[in-house]
Amino acid sequence: MEWRTDRRGLLKAGGAAFAGLALAPRLAWAQAGDTLRLRLTGDYQVLDPYGIIGELDEIIPRCTTVSLVRMGDMRAGNEISNYAAEMLEWQSPTAIAFTLREGLNWTNGYGPVTTEDVKFSFERIAGSDSAWSYQFEMLDHVEVVDARSGIIHLTQPFAPFIAIALPFYGGHIVSKAATEAVGGSFTTQMPAECGPYLMESWEQNQRVTLVANPDWTGEAPSFRKIEFYIVPDDQAALLAYEADAFDMTRFAVTSLDTLRANMPANSKLIEAPSTTYTWLTVNMAAENLRDARVRQAIQYAYDSDTVLAGAYNNAVERSAGVIPPTSQYARDGNIIGARDVEKARALLAEAGMSDLTLTLYALNDSSSQTIAQIIQATMAEAGITINIEPVDEASYWSLGDKTAGDDWLNIELVLMSYAGGTDPTENLVWFRPDQVGVYNWSHFDSAEFEELYQASMVETDVAARKVMFNRMEDLMEESGGFVFICFEPYLAVHDSSISPTILSDGHPDPTRFTRM
Repeated sequence: MEWRTDRRGLLKAGGAAFAGLALAPRLAWAQAGDTLRLRLTGDYQVLDPYGIIGELDEIIPRCTTVSLVRMGDMRAGNEISNYAAEMLEWQSPTAIAFTLREGLNWTNGYGPVTTEDVKFSFERIAGSDSAWSYQFEMLDHVEVVDARSGIIHLTQPFAPFIAIALPFYGGHIVSKAATEAVGGSFTTQMPAECGPYLMESWEQNQRVTLVANPDWTGEAPSFRKIEFYIVPDDQAALLAYEADAFDMTRFAVTSLDTLRANMPANSKLIEAPSTTYTWLTVNMAAENLRDARVRQAIQYAYDSDTVLAGAYNNAVERSAGVIPPTSQYARDGNIIGARDVEKARALLAEAGMSDLTLTLYALNDSSSQTIAQIIQATMAEAGITINIEPVDEASYWSLGDKTAGDDWLNIELVLMSYAGGTDPTENLVWFRPDQVGVYNWSHFDSAEFEELYQASMVETDVAARKVMFNRMEDLMEESGGFVFICFEPYLAVHDSSISPTILSDGHPDPTRFTRM
């Protein structure tokens, strides 16, 4: 992840000082009406679906290009419907036929969206080093029938393929000719667009503006313009929202009770379960953490009750893994279900670590720092000294990246948060052996985990899949490389005159925001 956040990161970064800056006249907030104003936590980095990194990286292509299908609002069951495809259906357990709808055209003179574009878009990611190659792990090839029709051939049956691969991320279609013309990939500028919106302007780390595509032949969007405002800190963003700086923002759970009691005028709350899971990574390769007893001592010393009360106002329960508690596949509980400080001390003594000092990296936003400080204070009760290292967003996502030098080998503890998907494989994929030094910062390397992952991809029986997934989470916990914290709630406030669409990863789909 050159700067790695991607699917997992509803990223949190510091910047409470933005509270005053956000209200400064120089930012010239747009007027409501034809403009939809949304606050996001971080700027975009890579618009090429091959290398999408963060939240805005995924949202912009969702607006400026198309996918074969798209997913509905997470609060309404994540229903999948055709989008660029006017027809898409299973021909056999390993073949999906599709026909593109007419009238989809690329900008910059690159002509209609074709089956060749679909083939190029998917096959360039399958089997590559892209973060999204897992989405196309079962792809064999895309057969071109004609300019608008094709067949997606899979190597073996995999029913979740449509939901995992096609609606977003690697599923965004790019122009083959335009992409090849710029060398086969791109970063901050799309060589051709075809969605309901086009990129108009970018003020780095401040604002991104999209404008309606005059050549769009699909359903017309409700807003002529979209403005994304970059405000890293939740509290700062909430203050800016209350000053009418934008139409919608997410906020931290610590503000929930206050908002419930005193809602801003003409506003509505969104409170929903989310797929965003937070945990403490314990790097098993670090010198002080190679002994399994030391890692287990950290698990016993972890004070879940205090973290959930102090950082989340008891709005959520402790998670038992990386599969949401609302899922039929959720694990029943943690193996180490209760805190035991004496047990932690005894394990440290056995390991000869009576004076253990560790560094905990956490993003420098207020929510992450609150969790880190609680962990610091409660671990001290077990004789574990924690030094907190606040990290800004860009630096944070290179911590466990093996392509950024050798420091990834020596990180000790990291507070992490990933946005999950609709199938458990989308949450578990990041902890496979081939993700060590990429997204698997615990250095968790389990052959059994990989075997179960592969088996779960083709298993169709729900009960059998649950057994597999739960065993995979057992292996994660037994390794000592993970302390599961919670699934964070999705919390947002928005102007009551708009109706948002929020997808399963917690990201908005601005193309389907409507006026009330």
